[in-house]
Amino acid sequence: MAAAMGASAGANAAVELYNEDGTSFSVDGYFNAFYVNRDAKVSDTRNSDVKMGFLPNTIGFNFSKEVGDLTMGGRSSFWSTINDSLQSPTDTAIDVRQLYATVDGSFGQVLIGKDFGLYARSNIFLDEILMGFGSPGAATGVSFGNIRTGYPYPNPSAQITYRSPDMGGLKVAAGIFEPADTTPGAQSEQSAPRFEAEVTYSADLSGLALTGWVNGRHQSSENATTEIDSQGIGYGLKAAAAGFSLTASGFTSEGDAPVLIVDGALPSEEDADGYLVQASYTLGSNRFVASYGETDSDQADFETENTSLAVFHDVNSNFKLVAEYNMFEQDVKSSGATAVDADTIALGAVVMF
Repeated sequence: MAAAMGASAGANAAVELYNEDGTSFSVDGYFNAFYVNRDAKVSDTRNSDVKMGFLPNTIGFNFSKEVGDLTMGGRSSFWSTINDSLQSPTDTAIDVRQLYATVDGSFGQVLIGKDFGLYARSNIFLDEILMGFGSPGAATGVSFGNIRTGYPYPNPSAQITYRSPDMGGLKVAAGIFEPADTTPGAQSEQSAPRFEAEVTYSADLSGLALTGWVNGRHQSSENATTEIDSQGIGYGLKAAAAGFSLTASGFTSEGDAPVLIVDGALPSEEDADGYLVQASYTLGSNRFVASYGETDSDQADFETENTSLAVFHDVNSNFKLVAEYNMFEQDVKSSGATAVDADTIALGAVVMF
């Protein structure tokens, strides 16, 4: 799963192309497609589509070189959609979510470049339906998984981040990030970078595997008349034993629309919070998942809830089949009007290397 998301730890399922004299180069890939049938009750329409899942199709390149006591590394990954095949028949949208270098030593690791953020990072990376479909998302047909129904998106951002060595299961990461301009206008400025951090702890207690995490973000933006402080805290705990897994996570924020952080005016510092609870059971090559999440946002003026039931079947270590039923609702908080009420069936296949 870390390989599929291209986590900074590296792509552990990658195909090694070169490894000699302390220098290595590898490639990893993730490809998927889903048949999607959606019943949208507000518009009273039903549509069938062939789309990618929550994770886009991805190819990543990884580099590592040992020089004395240091190891230099790097990763670039290219994320592509298949959802625009009729809008761009011979072209497709490609974005670069990771383009960074790393320096590792006994002190830990320093990352420079563009990578996913630290705030809400484990919330999304440990989502049980990460390789599924999830809730309806953007108008382009991109699914959102549990983004804005339990956690915000850890935006890929320009950053300089430090990660500590593993200290008996405890890991700490902290970094400075490109700040968002949330107060565009006369004399708009962000006098300090955006700060993000995450602390994780993992332990195995007689067969009970536990993973806990806390992460956060803070930034300020101001212009001649307005100052907006944006901050959030994410947290979670996952416990797994004998094929069973239980995960509970959540977040709370203010001055932050709980979807993704981008340049754009925010009129005030309103609150938002959400949570996600999931249970899974693995039996042989099958994993069964039940997931429920909610988000309540004064800042973005919505209330959402999302329920997913999914089955993941491993044909082999590189080929996975997915069946998912998703129920998503979104209301306008200020008026109570229903904006979205959709039930989705998604049947997909995933190939990865």
